[in-house]
Amino acid sequence: MSSKSITFTPEGAVCISYPDLISSPLELQASIEKAFGSDPSSLGIIVVTGLPPVYAELRERLLKLAYYFSELDNTTREKYTDASSRYSFGWSHGKEIMNGKPDFLKGSFYANPVIDAPSVFEQYRTSYPEYYGNNIWPDTEEPGVEGFEQAFKNLGQFVFKIGCELAAACQPFALKQFSNSNISLPTLISTSETTKARLLHYFPPSDDASVSHTEDEPIDSWCGFHLDHSLLTGLCSAMYLEKTDSATEPNVVPSPSPSSGLYIRTRGGDLTKVSIPVDSLAFQTGEALEVATGGKLRATPHCVRVGGSPGVGKVSRETFALFMQPNVDQQLSPDITFGQFSKRVFEEHYST
Repeated sequence: MSSKSITFTPEGAVCISYPDLISSPLELQASIEKAFGSDPSSLGIIVVTGLPPVYAELRERLLKLAYYFSELDNTTREKYTDASSRYSFGWSHGKEIMNGKPDFLKGSFYANPVIDAPSVFEQYRTSYPEYYGNNIWPDTEEPGVEGFEQAFKNLGQFVFKIGCELAAACQPFALKQFSNSNISLPTLISTSETTKARLLHYFPPSDDASVSHTEDEPIDSWCGFHLDHSLLTGLCSAMYLEKTDSATEPNVVPSPSPSSGLYIRTRGGDLTKVSIPVDSLAFQTGEALEVATGGKLRATPHCVRVGGSPGVGKVSRETFALFMQPNVDQQLSPDITFGQFSKRVFEEHYST
């Protein structure tokens, strides 16, 4: 089978066009292997360009709502938390453990954009509340975040559809157990009830952090180095918003520092800052895909850095990630199910 030539962003991330992904996914094997494989220069991320124009509108609407939700008073935000799911549905702030301590630098709103209430046995709801809980949405009349639920679902389902199509392009690398027509990587995602989207608000750094940036600042100052445990993670380009005293609408501003943003370690160990174009989506590989492909496609170590420059105001970072993974009883390999695998990961990042 012919293979399309590989193209890159200026930073070295592999690019594929959405029309090519739709029309000829199996001709993208060289790009998939270069992006997700074991080559020392591979970044574990792929950028999908040429998206339908509606994407820009969906992204802007939801990312601004992330900012507005963060501006609600703490009592209101806490109405939309769910301790029983280990804060994996609704609002979560300061519950996740990063770099050995509670993470207060970012707040998250979690929901499954594909289904509101999973249809699974009660045993699964009890054993895996992180995946099989019901969505929690802000009240439709909550001032400042009207339309939140629909905006979340619209963007989430858009990314989900493209993620399923990208999974088809990854199928040739799957283990033999996923090679028949009934069990494939796209099927694992499209039929799963564990899909989870995370709307992220990175709070503005403290006054000291915003003006005292040095080269000694930890690279993972906003979000610690980690691996996703999904099959694929869809990522939107971040939006930076500056709060103003004279207006309720925040200003969309450039990144507060050239050093701010997403950092990835290549397979060879080099650290690379990767920018996602505003009109494009990126997809990273998670640990579940590494297991399901026998290591042919590998998970992506990544983090987020604050950065900062003198004179920069109160700038927040808004973004959206969609984690696509199988149901918990799905065998990722002959030795482990996704549920067993993910339980181990949750224990590492959340206190009991």
